[in-house]
Amino acid sequence: MFICSNCDNKSLRWEGKCPRCQKWNSLVETKSDKELLIKGWHSDFSSTPKLLSEINTDNRQYISLESTEMNRVLGGGLVPGSVILLAGEPGIGKSTLLLNISANIAKRDSIILYLSGEESQEQITIRAKRIGVNGNNLYILSSIYIQDLLFSVEKYNPALIVVDSIQTLCDQTIDSEPGSITQIKECTRQLIQYAKSHNISIIISGHLNKAGDIAGPRVLEHMVDVVLNMEGENMNNHRLITTVKNRFGPTFEVGVFEMDEFGLHDVVDPSKSFHNNSNISNIGSISILTSMGTRNLLVEIQALTSKTIFGSPRRVATGVDYNRMLLVCAVLSRRANISLSGLDIAVNIAGGLKVNETAADLGMALAIASNILDYALPNHIVAMGEIGLAGEIRSVPQIDKRIYEIIRLGFKEAIIPRNNKVSMDIPSSLILHEVSNLREAIDICMS
Repeated sequence: MFICSNCDNKSLRWEGKCPRCQKWNSLVETKSDKELLIKGWHSDFSSTPKLLSEINTDNRQYISLESTEMNRVLGGGLVPGSVILLAGEPGIGKSTLLLNISANIAKRDSIILYLSGEESQEQITIRAKRIGVNGNNLYILSSIYIQDLLFSVEKYNPALIVVDSIQTLCDQTIDSEPGSITQIKECTRQLIQYAKSHNISIIISGHLNKAGDIAGPRVLEHMVDVVLNMEGENMNNHRLITTVKNRFGPTFEVGVFEMDEFGLHDVVDPSKSFHNNSNISNIGSISILTSMGTRNLLVEIQALTSKTIFGSPRRVATGVDYNRMLLVCAVLSRRANISLSGLDIAVNIAGGLKVNETAADLGMALAIASNILDYALPNHIVAMGEIGLAGEIRSVPQIDKRIYEIIRLGFKEAIIPRNNKVSMDIPSSLILHEVSNLREAIDICMS
């Protein structure tokens, strides 16, 4: 049987182009499902049905880590028996983070087994010394075969297993190359089976393909318990870890780290890190509060407009959704009577953060209007609200938590939607401007 490495389409014979996704040279010969049936799931960790009320979960306590940001994205820490997938681009810092976690657990007299199919034991040791990781109770295995890993696991009985990376791991009994769909599925299946049956946490790293998705079959993300996505800019020291999937905690939680020559470190106050704390008012710059998981971050949104030198104006969006920016521009032009014709427009979130929620619409519109009207926005004001096509300002979720963060950071004014109901007590040091449409918000900022 031949399986497409791009879309998982199955064919009985080899073809130069996949009949489903039309990609050339993507069909890989694999054994059929019947041949792999003997490797199916065993019943050693759930042999008989049990009543929900009779299942004991006292031994499934979270293993807290030293990193508060990692505890945040994991929902409290490592859960025994869980399998975590950490994905990210090459060189983003996945291996460094895995070494830090391993060293943290090893400090508690727990044995850690670290498998690397990409680096030798000497290369890993060099990095560990550079970031100050102690080698006590941390065993390094350099191999690409899962049989070597399982043999070492039985010998050392570790409390945590780290696999770097799943794309390099292979089963010697399967006749296909490492990184193929069959190999990734089978190796992940064996790791999950061992984690559940022996109550051991396993962290595996994964690469991204050109499209930005995790390399390998899509079912890989369904099989594991937690999926973490690590991202960051090459010229920026910040690294963001986002929870894409979590069976033990909230999703879309964000952990903020800073990378230096000694490894990854928690960012204690991300709002102060991503925001320019200057007291100078700037044209085309305003503070917004964005919700990410259970936390609210203060970021700075910037806009720049200039006369176009091409036939049609350009629109550039960095850190915000491009289509959302086009919608905001259309509403500004139609409902606020601000002409955008013949102007190139660029919108940016300072610090390399990506904001996908609609609550950033109002800040984006005010930053663009500030450039066109050549008026500096107050530096002590925060704006939040979704903009509708009629120019109305719609409510945003978690308004009380956002206002609490504004008060903590010492801002004097905030523009919020009129239909948002605030249930908390507002101190006299904060002035809330409730607006129902975009024109009202512009008048407040530029009066």
